Amino acid sequence: MSAPATDAFLAMLAAERGAAANTLAAYRSDLAGAEQLIGPLAEAGEGDLGRLAAEWTDLSPATLARKASALRQFYLFLVEEGLRPDDPSTALPRPAIRRPLPRILNHAEVARLFTTAEAEAAIGTAPALRMLALLEMLYGSGLRATELVSLPMAAVPRDAPFVTLIGKGGRQRMVPVSTRAKAALGDWLAVRPTGTRHLFPGRAGAVAGHLTRIRLYQLIRELAARADIDPARVSPHVLRHAFATHLLEGGADLRVLQTLLGHADISTTQIYTHVDAARLVALVNERHPLAARAHSP
Repeated sequence: MSAPATDAFLAMLAAERGAAANTLAAYRSDLAGAEQLIGPLAEAGEGDLGRLAAEWTDLSPATLARKASALRQFYLFLVEEGLRPDDPSTALPRPAIRRPLPRILNHAEVARLFTTAEAEAAIGTAPALRMLALLEMLYGSGLRATELVSLPMAAVPRDAPFVTLIGKGGRQRMVPVSTRAKAALGDWLAVRPTGTRHLFPGRAGAVAGHLTRIRLYQLIRELAARADIDPARVSPHVLRHAFATHLLEGGADLRVLQTLLGHADISTTQIYTHVDAARLVALVNERHPLAARAHSP
């Protein structure tokens, strides 16, 4: 059973920040794990948190940073609510982590995915038409996996070429739907099973009522294998990264990209400028006339 202070903190995250269920579950798990090691968190002091840091020495920097961040936010909440006068979280470690560049596919690889999906959809079977519609929405609109599989029928564009959806953190945004994607969605709707409110229904009797994220991952990787691309390199999120990177390469404004991706903070979007910069460096090294000349001291 969780402590009242933890419940109050999670309630605040849900009400004031619109934290998603998965986010709340992660916070609850991190706080519960810390409490098992040092006792009631609301009463812990700097010495207790110092012991906690020692217990975490085998964790990866990213995991350590996540757990420490959860506790810092928890103690900040307690102080702001007047539930304790001090903040002992200064004793927590601050690991330096380097955010990895996102994996992406190049233009040729994306083209192979579409060539394969379009050839299969031309046969007209429901699974193939669904696959093409999913691919168009992932790469053409940059949707997250959860956003895509949970789209309701009400979100299907009619007159306006946009989909309105509720994204991460409960934030609403409008996402453009290309002419190609609208055509693929139209073909899918012609064969889509009726009797469900979701655009991409799941198996009959499924709890969620819609295609699951896991099944979406499987479908994308199966398509990659058929397109002769290593399935381990392809996922719904990789296609979202490709959408963002290729738009940036084409001259898209960073603020526009932030809006399209649904990022609350532009610093999250800026990771794609590093991807583009790395591509430019590689381009100079490979294509510049001096690249072929041997270096002489």
